[in-house]
Amino acid sequence: MPDSRPPVIRATHLRKAFGEHAVVRDVSFELRAGETLVLLGPSGCGKTTLLKLLNRLIEPDGGTIEINGQDVLAQRPEVLRRGIGYVIQQVGLLPHYTVAENIAVVPRLLGHAPAAIAARTTALLTRLHLPPARYAGQYPHQLSGGQQQRVGLARALAADPPIVLLDEPFGALDPLTRASIRREFRELEELRSKTVVLVTHDVTEAFELADRILLLDAGQVQQLGTPRELLFRPANDFVRRFFAAERLALQLRTLTLGDVFPAQEVFGFEIGPPKPDFEGPKPEFELKRTEIEPMNVEIEQKRTDFGGPTLEFEPKRTEIEQKRPEIGGSTLEIEPKRTEIEQERPEIEVSKPEFEPKRTEFEGPTLEFEPKRTEIEGRTLDLTTATTVHDALEALTGVGPTAARFTLAQLMAAFGEALQREEDAWKR
Repeated sequence: MPDSRPPVIRATHLRKAFGEHAVVRDVSFELRAGETLVLLGPSGCGKTTLLKLLNRLIEPDGGTIEINGQDVLAQRPEVLRRGIGYVIQQVGLLPHYTVAENIAVVPRLLGHAPAAIAARTTALLTRLHLPPARYAGQYPHQLSGGQQQRVGLARALAADPPIVLLDEPFGALDPLTRASIRREFRELEELRSKTVVLVTHDVTEAFELADRILLLDAGQVQQLGTPRELLFRPANDFVRRFFAAERLALQLRTLTLGDVFPAQEVFGFEIGPPKPDFEGPKPEFELKRTEIEPMNVEIEQKRTDFGGPTLEFEPKRTEIEQKRPEIGGSTLEIEPKRTEIEQERPEIEVSKPEFEPKRTEFEGPTLEFEPKRTEIEGRTLDLTTATTVHDALEALTGVGPTAARFTLAQLMAAFGEALQREEDAWKR
């Protein structure tokens, strides 16, 4: 059903050239409130130039841009930009300002009350996992790259703008930090009501964050649509080739359980950390514990034998015990032997403390196993028809016994059938 809401951003036949080099060629699109549009394409395709046209950091050579129905050329650039949050790849924090002062720049320009600015700063830092008590007074050089990116995002959101523009905001981060911040970004409540335009050359990032993707090449629009449409309904050979190298990974992130199990209900199940090798279904574990008990009995027998240090020493004790009824164990002839035995006994006694820790370690797997099972039972992931196959795979391969209504093999078989359905539909 077509969306009847008026667009927040409408770009019509935009053109921009630097000298004889055309960077943006006849680009048009509309973006509605709360929607995230990702500008994607190879280096030099015009992504960043197009983004800067939206807030007039660069003026267009032709075409129009409307924000909430008003032509941006009819507004003063500085007034326009105060209503649009902007995050760049290099972050751009003022080095002589603290974190709190950097975040407060735009609200101060807008004349917000100091108390309101302080409250807003505290709230944003808390939501972005930067505890204000620790970070508000620090300077940019004291922060990691990921922390600086979050401060830059907080600054863009400080005045609560309805529109946020982001130019490769995660591009300078290492892969692990980048993936972590992407997850935080996607789940950030502050951005759920914002209209977002994001530039990236990272295909996975685009598919994770976009409601729609505008794919560019040499300044021209190749296709505008949802990630699913670009992947399964490519408009031309360029679109098909652009996603070919990562096609399987993107299919896993695009298809949902509702797609692969269209006629079945998908239930939630318990999830925990990766399963250790010794952990298995509970019946199997009980059998192992049954095998352990006889070993304890065998250990007790060894402890009985430890009256003497070794089997070699055992006959000497037997000889002494036979003589004890006659002499009471006190004759001069026997005493040297007993003295010799007593001197060796401290070595025998030492073996007991060494043995006790071994029993403690032996019994330890039971104690170690129980907390892990508790941890597994303590975390829950709700599988729904909106869960991607990628997330379901991570869940199934990272837990012990679950209440899922399908196995890993069944999921992959259904995934293959869903791909075939998509292929058949595209051919039609």
